Amino acid sequence: QLQLVESGGGLVQPGGSLKLSCVVSGVTLDYYAIGWFRQAPGKEREGVSCISRSGDTTTYADSVKVRFTISRDNAKSTVYLQMNSLKPEDTAVYICAARVSGCSNFGYKYWGQGTQVTVSS
Repeated sequence: QLQLVESGGGLVQPGGSLKLSCVVSGVTLDYYAIGWFRQAPGKEREGVSCISRSGDTTTYADSVKVRFTISRDNAKSTVYLQMNSLKPEDTAVYICAARVSGCSNFGYKYWGQGTQVTVSS
């Protein structure tokens, strides 16, 4: 079974940084594109970023471009999301998800449980 487990969330002040990790088990990671999503209370789930199977293609929501960087290490079965210059509006549960056929806004078949990121002074 494919399983995704996020870690690295926490409380950070505005302008600070966090690095999230998504460890994928049960499959060979290089078969899957991995996306990061977030959901804040009272808001719809939002796509944040995605990285292709090979890592040669990345996408970002306009709200996080420049500030966030996605990367992957298939040998370690891990995808990362480096988050810099964090803003209060970045506060959300961050969830990673796997897609069989490349990045998209839809069609992610497997989802993790999420890790809480809180940006507050």
